[in-house]
Amino acid sequence: MIFDDLRAIQLRHGFLPRAELESLSSRTQTPLYQIHSVASFYPHFHLVPPARAEVRVCADMSCHLNGACELRAELEQRFAGTRRGEVEIRDVSCLGRCDQAPALSVNDQIFTGVSADRGEALVRSALRGEELHETHPQQARVTCASDPYPETEKYGTLRELLASKDWDAVLVKLKESELRGMGGAGFPTAMKWDLVRKQPGPEKYIVCNADESEPGTIKDRFIMTHLPHLLVEGMVLAGLVTGAKQGILYIRHEYHLQEEILGEEIRRAYRSGLLGKNLLGSGLDFELKVFVSPGGYICGEESALLEAIEGHRAEPRNKPPFPGVAGLWQKPTVINNVETFINVPQVLARGAEWYKSAGRNGSRGLKFVGVSGHIAKPGVYEVPMGITMREMLFDHAGGVRGGRALKAFAPSGPSSGYLPASMLEVRLDFKALADAGSMLGSGAIVVCDETTCMLDMALNAVRFYRNESCGKCVPCRMGSQKMVDLLARWTQGNVADAQYRADLALLDDLSLAMSQTSICGLGQIVPAPIQSVLKHFREEVDAHVLRGACPSGICGTPASRTGEANRVGIRP
Repeated sequence: MIFDDLRAIQLRHGFLPRAELESLSSRTQTPLYQIHSVASFYPHFHLVPPARAEVRVCADMSCHLNGACELRAELEQRFAGTRRGEVEIRDVSCLGRCDQAPALSVNDQIFTGVSADRGEALVRSALRGEELHETHPQQARVTCASDPYPETEKYGTLRELLASKDWDAVLVKLKESELRGMGGAGFPTAMKWDLVRKQPGPEKYIVCNADESEPGTIKDRFIMTHLPHLLVEGMVLAGLVTGAKQGILYIRHEYHLQEEILGEEIRRAYRSGLLGKNLLGSGLDFELKVFVSPGGYICGEESALLEAIEGHRAEPRNKPPFPGVAGLWQKPTVINNVETFINVPQVLARGAEWYKSAGRNGSRGLKFVGVSGHIAKPGVYEVPMGITMREMLFDHAGGVRGGRALKAFAPSGPSSGYLPASMLEVRLDFKALADAGSMLGSGAIVVCDETTCMLDMALNAVRFYRNESCGKCVPCRMGSQKMVDLLARWTQGNVADAQYRADLALLDDLSLAMSQTSICGLGQIVPAPIQSVLKHFREEVDAHVLRGACPSGICGTPASRTGEANRVGIRP
């Protein structure tokens, strides 16, 4: 409950006054240092009064490719003479609007496709004391091939399972379908659910990770908007199969609209007897509530997410034990992401064979993919798993914007690294992308055209990880900063050949140390962007370092230097 209390205080005062924190400590019998430890960790909370117009320009991948640096530089120039405490302009880690870049927030309200003129108008409105509100244009629900109930009563699979109570049949179908986690790790869903089901004790939990905070990742936002009933149904099904009676849907705080949509769907399910006590007279219970994240990419790591729900700093736990054995409140817990849960009703309603045949070239099922960057039609697409990247980008997403040539693409945001245009025939598939030296991850494709500087993109990605590190473990905290320093020096060029060789050796040592000794996946994946650029675009890096020339003319410009300052992220 600590987050509810902190949010209430901040809503009243605009920040967290010391006296209020001391009062909260006394009232709840919680040590003040513990409250301060939590409040100082999350970017959502302010320990000092914020500026009247607090401007946060998204600085990551898709927004970076679409002029975010130039936007920030222009806004800084326009408000250069503003008094202290009036306007504060800083970078912020991904706002989850990659398909509508560039995005910025003003006083925690997010706006997309922002020009410098519109940005200035928003700031001046805030300075006049006008209340700003995000615009949510009316949008009809999109009919998705993944929905097994397009024109029939929803929750059909849940109704059937409440009548049959055949939990074993569910696990058999999930195993036959070979459904895997769609959040990045790809762990077999049936195996995870069966593990929790076999744990002793009556107290178990189902947790949905809807935090998707990695740059480029927007598919779960789309799913929650258009298929909220499948997400609720999938979580209830997981509870029935595993014996869990409580579910928590963890959603990032930037997804205000999706929070409202899910809240309404959950209330509808309660009214229909599909949530709560004695589901449809079955004698079985399942409660479901939404937990709004206090912010931070690290919260997407499953154990850090659990720490946040428990009211702590979102610092990953050492494993083992894994959440299936000791998760939320140290009880057995199923954690899956949004897309995994909505696949379960599909498999159960249509059968494992249908799910297998929905993919191509031996791949299973349909896949939601977010495409952003230099793409003609950015957005979320529902496609068969196993199609080629060429089909995905050119047949579905309209090809590279402005008719330019494709230079590179990240199959799944910064964690997947970058692949060159010559690898467009790689398939959208777990194994195919792993064999290509990348990963399917969450399916967040970021497109770079021929004008892109790949060293600049590597620096942008590594800087994101540096800012979002929770700081708990030394390899990640120190290694990410060292890597940012090294890459920033490379972009400035004119490094002696001997120093360059020493830098490359250091980079390899750092990469090995971070991948093997970091506590969680964030630290382990930090080297991926620059290692992929060195592998596929080495000549471009050499041009920067040895000749002091950025082939794309990007590095060293005033706009690019605005990204060198720390942005708003986790505060270790």
